[in-house]
Amino acid sequence: MAQGLKSLSDKEYPGRIIIIGRDIRGKNEVVIYAITGRSLSSQARKMELKDGAIWAKPTDEKTLNKGNIDLLVYPAILLSNGIAVSNGKQTTDIKNCLGQSQNAEVVLELALHKWDYEPDAPIFTPRISGCVLPHKKAALSIIKRSPNGSSIRNIFEIPLKAGKGKMISTYEGEDKDPVPAFAGEPIDVEIKEKKADDMAAAVYDALEPAPGKKDYRVSVVCVFSSNLKSNEYEIYIINKHERMRR
Repeated sequence: MAQGLKSLSDKEYPGRIIIIGRDIRGKNEVVIYAITGRSLSSQARKMELKDGAIWAKPTDEKTLNKGNIDLLVYPAILLSNGIAVSNGKQTTDIKNCLGQSQNAEVVLELALHKWDYEPDAPIFTPRISGCVLPHKKAALSIIKRSPNGSSIRNIFEIPLKAGKGKMISTYEGEDKDPVPAFAGEPIDVEIKEKKADDMAAAVYDALEPAPGKKDYRVSVVCVFSSNLKSNEYEIYIINKHERMRR
């Protein structure tokens, strides 16, 4: 496990995860999306690349139907005029706003103003989102439930520095009920790998459970882009029993 991902390995159940940063050589913008799940319906999924989108898709329709399909199947990453990433269907709105501002924080504000936390009581999973713009600007967002039921919205500018990244997750990391939402600002992580497959593997390995604990890992996808303006991407996906490069 990469030492720089210790803050991730310390989380027993982080839920969904977004990491945005730059590779150690400073040549590629890096976006990572990972899924961990406790329920059978959340586990019955995989990441799939199709037509410039990376989707969370079912591996078992019957099992998935026991959960809320509207929250389980969605485009996690969209690649066009930048990178849009999220843990829900808000990814499409982020993609549609990528060209509306050169400020990544403004893009997320425009895209997410109609969205709230997920309606999955009693957890009320936060919506986490991010974007990277072609002129090397990036931001992360979290929308979570306040004690009075309103939505708390936070958007964070993400500096893109070689070998550095910022991480946000839906949950704080404790495996208990109800699972506590992520708190505070995005967490520093190190991006030590030079290729998308190695970085995806480092994240997948960091999510390995401690001995005797349940393995909640579902999928990890890593995108390296050396030129967002020309849509140049290296993509690597790890599902539980398969790995693919695009």
